[in-house]
Amino acid sequence: MATRPIEIGPAGLHTAQAIEHVRLNRGLTQQQLAAGCAALGRPMTNTALSRTERARRRCDVDDLVVIAAVLGVPPTALLLPFASSPGTDREGR
Repeated sequence: MATRPIEIGPAGLHTAQAIEHVRLNRGLTQQQLAAGCAALGRPMTNTALSRTERARRRCDVDDLVVIAAVLGVPPTALLLPFASSPGTDREGR
């Protein structure tokens, strides 16, 4: 019996976009983010990060926490909607 992949819902899609958005704002490549994750004890390949950012791979809580730490934001910053005020970024700047 073949198993169907679990679909990524709206919150997962938003988180995927947020990871890429913050990573690019920080001037980091996927390779640099992967190296930072590995340095914190959660090895991730560039491919895994690419798949996460494209919503082709689920981001579990452990991944989210270490990605947020490397990006220098609280994990909730990757879960909550972007700030709607012009000139205000996800970190409130």
